[in-house]
Amino acid sequence: MRLNDRVFGMLMLILAFGYGWEATQFPEPFGGGESVGPETFPIILSFLLGISAIYLIIKPDIDEAWPAPRMLLELSVIALAILAFAWAIEPLGFIPAAVLMVSYLCWRMGAKPKQSIATGVITSVVMFVVFNNVLELALPLGLLEF
Repeated sequence: MRLNDRVFGMLMLILAFGYGWEATQFPEPFGGGESVGPETFPIILSFLLGISAIYLIIKPDIDEAWPAPRMLLELSVIALAILAFAWAIEPLGFIPAAVLMVSYLCWRMGAKPKQSIATGVITSVVMFVVFNNVLELALPLGLLEF
């Protein structure tokens, strides 16, 4: 697995550089440059991916067996939940879609249903307020639009 981790780390480092470079190629927004523009979050993500890839290259995990098929199925369901969130964010709106996704993920990680729903609601509302009011990046309201 050490070789696999290092090769995967190199591929992720190449992806991080390409993703970061592409993010810098976005056209300047109408009205001039802003402190937070469309390239900000992709650049942050590429930086984090690059740091993680370098760590994986330098310090790969010890050799371990592949996870059981049940775990691979669980990971596949989580990936589908994230894709469903990406699809649902426009028609449902950010808050309802995020509540559903965060609640489901919390429940799958072992939280009780009431706790997972509370976590989903609080997290979604806080993220919406931060993005809309602090960062001034509009998120879709969907069903909550009046």
